[in-house]
This record gives sequence, structure tokens and C-alpha cells, in this order.
Amino acid sequence: MARKNENRVRSKTVSFYVTPLEHTELMARIKVSGMPKGEYFIQSLLHQRIEIYVGKYQSDRLDIKLKKLRETLETITDIDDIVDTIIECHALLNQLEEVTTDNSKLLAEDFRTVT
Repeated sequence: MARKNENRVRSKTVSFYVTPLEHTELMARIKVSGMPKGEYFIQSLLHQRIEIYVGKYQSDRLDIKLKKLRETLETITDIDDIVDTIIECHALLNQLEEVTTDNSKLLAEDFRTVT
């Protein structure tokens, strides 16, 4: 595991669990790509097309995130926390704009309900 260093450009860690089969497949894709593992994940996650599926669970998650951001903005007083929250809001709104712009040409029949 890499040691913590707040002076690094990439100072945040992202992790998630996968099955053994998913891990094997991911490692194979990384090897085939020829990219370093971290760069592969960054490129894969940030440059993929995002699709919104209509469903209560998905819309509830977005609603909760927006409420938490609003509550945070209403209660924080520390300037560093304010800046971090504004950056998070900006990133979220940019992604929402990108998704809605990409999906602006969709028709009603293009949507499906996830239950």
C-alpha cells in the first residue's frame, strides 16, 4: 500500500470490492491496455458514457446526495470546508450537465424503469 502524502497531486484513495473473477478480468484488461493500474482506472471511470436509468432507488440516491450538499453548505463555517464543498458541488453539477446533454436527444421510449 502506498504511503499517505497530502502533498501528492493525487492524494485521495478510491477502493471497492470485486469478486475473484472480476479481479482476474480487471487485471487482464489492465495488462492488455499497457497502462499503469491507477491510470487505467482513472481513464476507465472518468471517460465512460454515463446513462441514467429511471427508478426510485437511483433517484433517491441523487436526492439524498443533493440534500446532504445543501445541508453542508448551510451549516459549514470553516473556509477550507466551504471550498471543498463548492468543489464537490461543481463536480456533481458538471457531471449532471454532461449526462443530461448526452441524453437530450433521447425519446421517451429510450427510458426503462428499473425495479
